[in-house]
Amino acid sequence: MKIPLCKPSIDEKELNLIKKSIKTGWLTHGPENVKFESNFNKLISSKYSISMNSCTSALECAIKCLEKKGEIIVPSFTWVSSANAIINTGCKPVFVDIDPITRNIDSKRIEKLISKSTIAIMVVHFAGLPCEMNKILKICKKNKLHLIEDSAETLGASFRGRYTGSFGIGCFSFFPTKNITTTEGGMLTLSNKKMYNKAKKLIAHGITKSKKDAWKRIALLPGHNYRLPNHLAALGNSQLKKLQKFNKKRVNLANKYTKHFLKFSNLILVPKVPKNFTHVFQMYTVRVLKGLRNNFVYYLNNKGISASVHFDPPLHQQKIYSKYRRGNLKSTNILSKQIATLPIYPDMKKKEIEYIIKTVSKWYRKNK
Repeated sequence: MKIPLCKPSIDEKELNLIKKSIKTGWLTHGPENVKFESNFNKLISSKYSISMNSCTSALECAIKCLEKKGEIIVPSFTWVSSANAIINTGCKPVFVDIDPITRNIDSKRIEKLISKSTIAIMVVHFAGLPCEMNKILKICKKNKLHLIEDSAETLGASFRGRYTGSFGIGCFSFFPTKNITTTEGGMLTLSNKKMYNKAKKLIAHGITKSKKDAWKRIALLPGHNYRLPNHLAALGNSQLKKLQKFNKKRVNLANKYTKHFLKFSNLILVPKVPKNFTHVFQMYTVRVLKGLRNNFVYYLNNKGISASVHFDPPLHQQKIYSKYRRGNLKSTNILSKQIATLPIYPDMKKKEIEYIIKTVSKWYRKNK
């Protein structure tokens, strides 16, 4: 049996929807984008949303909308896009440690890293679990810092009843591995109208069109082409309607994993969901102890299970990021050598998850 790490759930109806959208002649940003953005606003209670071609583009736009250069505090335990967006906008990442239980930014370690050059905190909600936002919001308010949320992995997740991406400037991903997909795509969410107007220009070459003379396109700032095509926004609208169902399936699958793996706690630690948090399990990650993580992943791979690792090495251990300032990253260093990711996706069949559980159980019996 071959089981992928993830699999997007796109049905025949949605393929026809894409085809229908293309036939309208709208091949770039169009009416489906407007609808997608409106639906997204309603979902997470954001004031403004802008559909884009990726979460990376959203992160870069978010930083450019700050209209400042300086340091941005971000976890080292994340995908490269978080740091790349900071560097590519002329700012500097400052790497902060994570909480080993939640795998999210450790709010207790943030203030020690704040300097006169700090302009923002970028939280990264890991694997479907939100960060502890009340404490982070207090730090931002106290130090007059902007808050950027890398919410690529937490669409539909909430902290104390409030969705991720609505606390600060939200950046979402619709990559095929995420909770919904537009194949490639992202969304920027904002509450500030000035930032919204700037971001709208940034994603479309920085130009504004004359209301009188349609052919006059005047560049007001050096922008980019970050637009999401209309037909992919059409897919997004359909996927958004299924989000609750998709996330419910992910949670049910995660609960099955946890139920069976709890008894393996001397070797495998399952993810925990703290009170007042909702987890949408974009990934199901475990900690494999006693230096056996690689052995665990290779064993599953050899049995046809596409287990993986998120993330090793962490950013501060990679050469291009090694020059940037950092705090004590003890938990990041430890967790990056323990973390393993198991397959999870809404269309996972009963026989697939049973096979994974059975295979993990066999590995445990061999290594306990």
